Amino acid sequence: MLVWFPLGRVHGRNSVAPLFLLLGMIVLLPQSAGSTDSNNFVTTQASNTKSTLMSIQFRTPQNGWVVGTGGTILKTADGGKKWKRAVSGTSALLTCVFFADSLTGWVTGAGGFLSHTTNGGESWLSQHLDTQQALYGVYFTSPRIGWVVGGGGTIFHTADGGQHWAEQASGTTATLYAAHFLNDQQGTVVGALGTVLSTDDGGVTWTSQETQHAVTLFDVFFTDSTTGWAVGNAGALFQTTDRGAKWVDLTLPCGTTCTRLTDLLKVRFTSPQEGWIVGERGMLYRTTDAGLTWSEGKSIASSSLFGLSFPDAMHGWASGENGTIVHLQPGR
Repeated sequence: MLVWFPLGRVHGRNSVAPLFLLLGMIVLLPQSAGSTDSNNFVTTQASNTKSTLMSIQFRTPQNGWVVGTGGTILKTADGGKKWKRAVSGTSALLTCVFFADSLTGWVTGAGGFLSHTTNGGESWLSQHLDTQQALYGVYFTSPRIGWVVGGGGTIFHTADGGQHWAEQASGTTATLYAAHFLNDQQGTVVGALGTVLSTDDGGVTWTSQETQHAVTLFDVFFTDSTTGWAVGNAGALFQTTDRGAKWVDLTLPCGTTCTRLTDLLKVRFTSPQEGWIVGERGMLYRTTDAGLTWSEGKSIASSSLFGLSFPDAMHGWASGENGTIVHLQPGR
């Protein structure tokens, strides 16, 4: 049975070093293949890799992609029953995968790496960016219009499907980890030192928004034009209901069984009411009341989870260390 607790403000939390910087220190833990968790909606899938899988995306409940360390790219056409390795052409750490439609996708990585596919991930072609900064996030609103973000406040934008990329002035040198766009004009980017940037003109100008905390924010997601969520280290959870004019600190408490606050790494909502967060040590949190309360965190994997994707409300996937891929079926 899920235990629910109300959200409350927590002060004076200790920052935990961003997990993205600790990949070389990961302790690999045993992984079970094709096993079902004690939660009847959680199933571990066999990825046949020991790579740390940093990002996962499913466009439909059948078609998905996952990327990670050592240039790893995997794809599935049957909901993860079988994962097939694709040739990435690199051994670099790959940090994020995003498909704008069933055929057109991008992958970001270390050292300014950016790769593009137009055949559903069967083959990949590198695209040049004038940067050596690590790229951590990519988001497209259509096959032609997109952004990538990364170290040193890096933001690049394309309006022609990646044939040309133009750097945008972010106004910060903080590392940027994730972006979420509502449309071609309105978007939000988050990163280190509590950085939240917002644009209403496609990134021509970026405006800094205040969280009043120097936490590292790893992900951001908006459920509509005004309501958004950002998550980060040491249980950091922020919500806005006014397009970021104000971000409210709703840091998740430690709970009854934890010894320290959990780094929260990805947040996704499948409706305005139902949302999910994954993080270190395989932790999973869920809300069914628009974030008024969240389930007490439960570990659904033996390793930290970095990626999270829901193609619909009934199917979700998370990915992480040691080749971990977990299938979530809330309606099961």
